[in-house]
Amino acid sequence: MRGTVDVQGVLAGERRALARALTEVENDSPAGRDALDALFRYSGQAHLVGVTGSPGAGKSSLVNQMTRLIRNPSHGESKKVAIVAVDPSSPFTGGAILGDRIRMRDIVNDDGVFIRSMASRGHLGGIARTTSALVRVLDAAGFDLILIETVGAGQSEVDIARLAHTTVVVEAPGMGDDIQAIKAGILEIADILVVNKADHPLADNTMRALSASLEFSRPGQVSSIERFHHRELAFEPVKSEMIKENDRHEHWIPPVLKTVSTEGVGIEEVVASVENHGKFLRDQGQWQFRDAARLQEELNELLIAAFASEWRRKVDQSKIESVLKEMLERKLSPQNAAIKLLSP
Repeated sequence: MRGTVDVQGVLAGERRALARALTEVENDSPAGRDALDALFRYSGQAHLVGVTGSPGAGKSSLVNQMTRLIRNPSHGESKKVAIVAVDPSSPFTGGAILGDRIRMRDIVNDDGVFIRSMASRGHLGGIARTTSALVRVLDAAGFDLILIETVGAGQSEVDIARLAHTTVVVEAPGMGDDIQAIKAGILEIADILVVNKADHPLADNTMRALSASLEFSRPGQVSSIERFHHRELAFEPVKSEMIKENDRHEHWIPPVLKTVSTEGVGIEEVVASVENHGKFLRDQGQWQFRDAARLQEELNELLIAAFASEWRRKVDQSKIESVLKEMLERKLSPQNAAIKLLSP
């Protein structure tokens, strides 16, 4: 029946039930929220891998090739793989092409692979507002690895680092000067750096620029909890006793890898690095740390949205219109307008 979610079907991995649940969750419907509540206790097992980078760097092709290799019986123990591909929305219509299935058509019929495209719906930061919720449903459905391909928004695209255990940053040579690739906001979130289209003549220059920059930025030393520090917070992030960080743990140094994803070159090294990083997080006690950071970030966003909604419900519309009029007439600055609207 429309508007309901078969939670047991999702837990059993039934594709129809899973697709229905994801739709309800993405639409933030009452049935979707109920499903999230019911599925929460079954989540927390999957390895979440974010794949981000500039538009045209080859993220979709890389995700496709990684999935093919992971699902290949010769790779070892077969893992179920889910792919969440976030596409940009039109600023005018709100629609999106959702075209990643075109690039991934050779894996779409694999029963061990589930692909979900979603529109960003105007949300900044490279992912959609409900991406974290969709990932939780796929996690509860029993997928071992969840690959999250972001929009490709450039330096502002750092939200994926708060969602994923492992963040793969994909760069491509010939898309600007070498300094562009190493600006703040990109290297700091990278657990693995991939120079795709490595058959390009400028690939070695990009490799050298990225490798040299790691000597200065050391992004692996940024704590998961510290990823909050530049955000507006409804509360101060905390470390519970069960996730207390060991200050003496080793730091992960992001490898810089070459690939030609359209030809499947270098994919084995990328998949091995993803698996090694997951093992490193568990061995060093940082897996729970990143989970804690993600959950606190989600709670923070829900609280801020709730505060805004509650304020909007209580404030009188005529007061908003009056303050807006004063601001537009340059009688009131935006800062003082906000103070006036928040005052009793």
